[in-house]
Amino acid sequence: MIYKTQKGQVSSGEAIGILLLDTSVPFIPGDVANATTYSFPVRFHKVEGFTVPRAIGKDPAMYDRLRAAAGALVQQGVRAITGDCGFMGIHQKKLARELQVPVFLSSLLQIPFISLLIGDDARVGIITADAPSLDADLLAAVGVRSAANLVIAGLEDQPEFCGFAIEETGLLDAGAVEEEVVGVARGMVAQEPRIAAILLECSLLPPYASAVQRAVNLPVFDYITMINYVFAAVVQQNYSGFM
Repeated sequence: MIYKTQKGQVSSGEAIGILLLDTSVPFIPGDVANATTYSFPVRFHKVEGFTVPRAIGKDPAMYDRLRAAAGALVQQGVRAITGDCGFMGIHQKKLARELQVPVFLSSLLQIPFISLLIGDDARVGIITADAPSLDADLLAAVGVRSAANLVIAGLEDQPEFCGFAIEETGLLDAGAVEEEVVGVARGMVAQEPRIAAILLECSLLPPYASAVQRAVNLPVFDYITMINYVFAAVVQQNYSGFM
């Protein structure tokens, strides 16, 4: 077998490249920014200056830095590029046009897929870091034409989540955050019984997906379900067995 590298590539075997916000929070197992979350190697690259407020505010001035960081990941041989903030999705279409590898910046890209799974009369419950900022522009950028089947609840008023994720205190009480996320999920389902699946928008929330599922007994999608799915597509496995 003949192998070929790219000029400037210094390592190999990292199929998924992950663009990181310029933030400092505890990234626990299950978090998109924790390497032990994955059963395969990943490559991280911080986007300098792309802070949480700029992400939630969907600052268009961040695109050039995002593009440069993505280009650096491609140079190092990644086969697909994601991010660690659902609000990066505002840049999805432009970045996908400009790169030669698949781009899937936001967990929100799963909305059309989930909607088809559950049928027209059902609802998708979305738990997001900031509900007011998950607006029509962001939904359109990730391919969602209508929000009619969406129920959106935010964590912007939850003190434990806001402390570590938004205010960046540097401290995380995972048990307390789990209680907040589960409480929001239960409230959504109680208010709208037609919710048939939950989507966790924020990259900090996959550690609590299992607890959410136990609480509401519904399918739960998040960044990690999406990343694992794309990895399986860009790194196909050989099968062995017997008949």
